[in-house]
Formats: sequence, structure tokens, C-alpha cells
Amino acid sequence: MSDTTGAGDADAELIAALRDAEAVLFGEFELSHGGTSDYYVDKYRFETDPTCLRLIADAYAERVGDAKLAGVALGAVPLVAATSVQTDSPYVIVRKAAKEYGTGNRIEGELDEGEEVVVLEDIATTGQSALDAVEALREAGATVEKVLVVVDREEGAEELLADHDIELESLLTATRLLEDR
Repeated sequence: MSDTTGAGDADAELIAALRDAEAVLFGEFELSHGGTSDYYVDKYRFETDPTCLRLIADAYAERVGDAKLAGVALGAVPLVAATSVQTDSPYVIVRKAAKEYGTGNRIEGELDEGEEVVVLEDIATTGQSALDAVEALREAGATVEKVLVVVDREEGAEELLADHDIELESLLTATRLLEDR
């Protein structure tokens, strides 16, 4: 796994912001993949907090290079929009399924054949939603080799994505986020 920020000031600042936004909760929680956990990272709390959103967009901007951005609907849309503004890079939104009205698109926004795309995601647990987005983008002709997440829960996402030639890069790991709590 590629937790490139290490234990430096950027980590500490982001962890403090997530905690201040009350985005790290403790108790018993059911996760979207059906498992349970004694902690929960509430993406809606950190994605609606301007301090968290700015820190995340700044960190993502340092990592995306010249690639087009893609956000997984709905959770990563604020992250990809903020990062797009920060980098002045266009983005697309990948839906879980094609909508059944309007244009019927699964990928919203302009995407050219062969375009390099980095997928932005909020939380990685199993990695399945990120993989589904990457596969949709690849089917549409994009080149996708990296997924960036705010928090990797370290529950198999890195391995699943690696099996499909995708690098998972996280701003924080669950281990780092939960230490000294």
C-alpha cells in the first residue's frame, strides 16, 4: 500500500480535521459490504466540512499529475469537484449503473479514448466499488492505473485492485487514523 504522506504534518493535520468534523465514530457499525466494524469513517461529515475538503483536495492535487479525474457517484463527487477546481483539470463521474432516464449514461462528462484517468474515492474497504468504476472507465476506452482514497480501511482493497493492475494510494490508512485515539 502506498500511504505516501507518512506520519508527517499533513497526516496529523488531516487526522485532526477529520476528528474535528466528527467523521471518525466509534461503536458498532454495519458496513456497505455487509460486515461490521467498531469504527466508522463518515464520508458525509468530512465531505461537507470545508476544512477537510480543502485538505483532501490539496493532497489529491499533489498526486494526480496531468490525468483526467474520475469520481465514483455519489460519495466521491465532492472530492473530485474540489480537486478539479484545485488542479484546473476536468473530471467525469462514474455511476454505479447507467441511469434509466435522460441520456442513460454510466459515465457523465467528456471522456476520450485512451485518456489517462485517476479515480478518486472516499473510503476503501474491499475495493469493489473502485474496481467497478475502473472497469467501467476501461470499457469506455480510458487508461486507469491508480485509485486515490482518503482512508484505506486495510480490509482487502489494495490486494483486489492490485489483482487488476491498479495501484491503491491512500492519504491515510485505518492504522494511522486510529492510532493515539
